[in-house]
Amino acid sequence: MTCPLCDTLGGRLVYQGRAFRVIHADEAGFPAFYRVVWQSHVAEFSELAPAERVRCMEAVMAVELALRNTLAPRKINLAALGNMVAHLHWHVIARFEQDSHFPSPVWAAAQRARDAALEARVAAALPAAEAAMIEALQMLENPS
Repeated sequence: MTCPLCDTLGGRLVYQGRAFRVIHADEAGFPAFYRVVWQSHVAEFSELAPAERVRCMEAVMAVELALRNTLAPRKINLAALGNMVAHLHWHVIARFEQDSHFPSPVWAAAQRARDAALEARVAAALPAAEAAMIEALQMLENPS
């Protein structure tokens, strides 16, 4: 059996840690769509040891805070569905009132046409968001 998150990175690599990686997902219309992917192949959050669960959620929080602090989105969506890919990963998605699906989930029907100007502004701010993510994740893995 193959697993797309074991066999590939799953997107553009932003950060590679010992226990997890953070990737930028190429999801049309959602330029600030990230995934925190647990390195070992487990399907459920409950399969992690208690310390691993803490580490995983701290990584999710670091990505969320970097997006909130640099992009000022209306909302951050967090999801750990795993219905299509049974490998533990968290979706961390910055949402904006003008995005095509807001306030519905990104997987629902569009509410309006895509806003190219919004998407371009968000995309232009991603390097700063990712730098903040990397700094926070490095501090998480290597506390001083």
